Amino acid sequence: MTEKGKISIHAQNIMPVIKRWLYSDKDIFLRELVSNACDAIAKAKIMATKGEIEEFTGRIDVVSDEKEGTLKIIDNGIGMTGEEVKKYIAQVAFSGAEEFLAKYKADDSSSGIIGHFGLGFYSAFMVSDKVCIDTLSCLPGSEAVRWESEDGMEYEMGASQRTMPGTTVTLKISQEDKEYLRKWTIRQTLEKYCSFMPVPIYLSEVKEPEPVAEGEEAKPAPEPEQVNEVQPLWLKMPSDCTEEEYKAFYHKVFHDYEDPLFWIHLNAEYPFNLKGILYFPKLKNEFTASEGVIKLYNNQVFVADNIKEVIPEFLMLLKGAIDCPDLPLNVSRSFLQNDGYVKKMSAYITRKVADRLVSEFKGKREDYEKYWDDIHPFVKYGCIRDEKFYDRVKEALLFKTTGGEFLTLKEYLDKTAQSAEKEQTVYYTSDEKRQAQMIEMYTGEGKEVVLLNTLIDVNFISFLEYQPRKEGDEEIKLSFRRVDAGTEGLIEEGETDEDKRKALEDKFRKALGKEDLAVTLNNFKQDTVPAMMTVEEQGRRFADMSRMWGEKSFGLPQQQTLALNAKHPLIVYLEGSEDEELDEMICRQVADLAEMARSPLESERMVAFLKRSNELLTRLVE
Repeated sequence: MTEKGKISIHAQNIMPVIKRWLYSDKDIFLRELVSNACDAIAKAKIMATKGEIEEFTGRIDVVSDEKEGTLKIIDNGIGMTGEEVKKYIAQVAFSGAEEFLAKYKADDSSSGIIGHFGLGFYSAFMVSDKVCIDTLSCLPGSEAVRWESEDGMEYEMGASQRTMPGTTVTLKISQEDKEYLRKWTIRQTLEKYCSFMPVPIYLSEVKEPEPVAEGEEAKPAPEPEQVNEVQPLWLKMPSDCTEEEYKAFYHKVFHDYEDPLFWIHLNAEYPFNLKGILYFPKLKNEFTASEGVIKLYNNQVFVADNIKEVIPEFLMLLKGAIDCPDLPLNVSRSFLQNDGYVKKMSAYITRKVADRLVSEFKGKREDYEKYWDDIHPFVKYGCIRDEKFYDRVKEALLFKTTGGEFLTLKEYLDKTAQSAEKEQTVYYTSDEKRQAQMIEMYTGEGKEVVLLNTLIDVNFISFLEYQPRKEGDEEIKLSFRRVDAGTEGLIEEGETDEDKRKALEDKFRKALGKEDLAVTLNNFKQDTVPAMMTVEEQGRRFADMSRMWGEKSFGLPQQQTLALNAKHPLIVYLEGSEDEELDEMICRQVADLAEMARSPLESERMVAFLKRSNELLTRLVE
């Protein structure tokens, strides 16, 4: 006997979902149907542990048949009676999982049951012209039931030919979605969403038998292929995992041929259930060009990549997998609610990452220094984005000197005899090769120069300068100065002749055509350099950041100063020379050499410099 009816909708449950749309990705239907099959097996196993049914081995089969145009999802789980089909399938948003859990008083986090909303099944209609369910309950005396619908609103239900407990969902795939009949597409989708589901999933396809020559035996059909791993590494205790297992898992999941630097195994059970592994890949210095992948799972079911409500934005540079059955998910499991519970998990993950960095620094400093070049953009970005993260890792922040040494801020200040001073300065270079002459001048005076040459560094040093630092009741001012920011520590004490300075300033302004050029005249401690071109630190940083983001610096000029070395022969010559033509050439040459020591010359200026250099050399031999 065939029964007809209409789908009943619990409006108070479904309306909020309709307003937010149902699913963002069409391929998610396969995740939902396989998750339902997984739930059915989990429910049956709970019943088996209570002695209500016999013990069994759970299994899910996904079978495609391109000729028939069907895709089947088959499980050997709990199955359904006719009444249950009408209750759980014909009433949208009535969750069978929730009622089952209430009946058996099972803990949701340990039951392995995934579904919460009862809408997953209806994702099948996104790709199907017709959906059929053949199911037989594992309860004694049950009769097999067949349910079918073409639009999800009207259905027919009657007897089924199924003989074993479990459920088969058969999708008649629509013409525009024929790709979901191809084995490669199905495997790709299963690997995306179901790689770590707790029940073995087997994929197979129905094919026409190949012609067989007379006297030959037909080839046996290929065995179904298992596409998932039921016990992902994150479910094991960290003490039970080997280094080889961690690396193998990383290569398999993230398809990265390079080994990770190190990893963090998360394993929390209170106040929330969260497990996972976060890997530190090689970032290659430029954090803006790198994006990691952190996969979020719910009971081993893939939800989405890089969900910022759970994973702080700066941690997105990492790669990893996090499984949290307790997360409040919406119907599609694609978006998270930004509530206090999720924020606590985010804070927990941040804390664990920070603690691991400090542990690596303190316990394995030699190794930590080796991969600092790879991880420092991530660490610095994290400090800027999250001050709590900074507070935890600040003692593990390193600065690499031009001599190849790695120092903490405290070690740097101690080494440069500034630890007791109220105003402390860190000297740095952004281009070790270009600024080599200036670096040598500082190191020659016993001042360490650190290398800060990545995009994040301009923002990072500004961040550090604004962090409160005290020594007792005294506030300590920290500043970062690039080697071209001034002549502090490079000149001898004492005043120079102001008349000579003014005369040289006029001569250089005229030669360079810059009426506002500032010129200083001092005795340098080293007499090998005729001049330095210095640029005010904050103005240059602003210009650098503007260029970084492709913006103009609002026309604000950088405050440049030409610092002349009164002891150098060229400057001494210019003080008394009256050869205007030669003086102009020397002034331009000195200024260009000073500029080249800090940054490249513009193309036209470089051409003029090379032409002038050749002319000066020719004069030497005439």
